[in-house]
Amino acid sequence: MNLLNVLVSGGWIMILIAISSLVVIAIGVSRFMTLQRENQKLSAFIAKWRVNPGSADSTKFRGACKTGNFAISSMAAVFDAEKMSRAEATDSLETAGRQALYKLESGIGVIGTLAAATPLVGFLGTVTGMIRAFMQIQKLGGNVNANVLAGGIWEALVTTAAGLAVGILALIIHNYLASLVKKAVSSIEKCGQLTMRILGSGYEN
Repeated sequence: MNLLNVLVSGGWIMILIAISSLVVIAIGVSRFMTLQRENQKLSAFIAKWRVNPGSADSTKFRGACKTGNFAISSMAAVFDAEKMSRAEATDSLETAGRQALYKLESGIGVIGTLAAATPLVGFLGTVTGMIRAFMQIQKLGGNVNANVLAGGIWEALVTTAAGLAVGILALIIHNYLASLVKKAVSSIEKCGQLTMRILGSGYEN
């Protein structure tokens, strides 16, 4: 018996587990590429402007921000508004940072949910499979041999194994993406500090 036949023996629950695995992989690859790209942009921007932000040309800095990613451009946009106090500018920068973080975390919650839910779906398949197996035993009046009973049980357990495998994969992907988000958060905070020093240096307290 090959692997495909083993998986098919798990029944319709395997379809849900297969869909879950495809969603996890699709979102995981997409978010990985996005977060890697955003982290690279943030790191390059910080490396370019943090050398001596006190003497940086605010006009050039503003132009560089506009060609940067969402987090950088949204922070610079704070200072396009009318004059505000330093406290108001700081609050606006924090809001822009939270908006950028929300975009970066998009989709990661779905992977976390599937990491928790998919093993439970697998357990559900095992329970329903065992119920069918025992109903068949009752139907036959208990006149079943060990091979028949063992076959029904291992077929039911296939969904648990598949659900756990997908759940573990999803958990690993979720935690890795979360680490990339944390790295981006640190860079966004540094970008906010740079923006405040260069564009907000003349603001009133």
